Amino acid sequence: MPFTIKLGLSVMVAVAAIAGWVFMRHLGQTGPQWALAFLGPFSVFSLWIFPEVMRSKSGGGRKA
Repeated sequence: MPFTIKLGLSVMVAVAAIAGWVFMRHLGQTGPQWALAFLGPFSVFSLWIFPEVMRSKSGGGRKA
């Protein structure tokens, strides 16, 4: 995945997590608030750390 797309997705996920945190705080929901505090940064981290799946043109299966 190109760097600019990864960066854009990371920014969008971070903004969504922060907005969700603020919204849940406004509603007084502490459980979902802490879930967002963990899942937002974890999503951004996993986007950068795990490689993109690449498939070969042959389909990967063995023909008998």
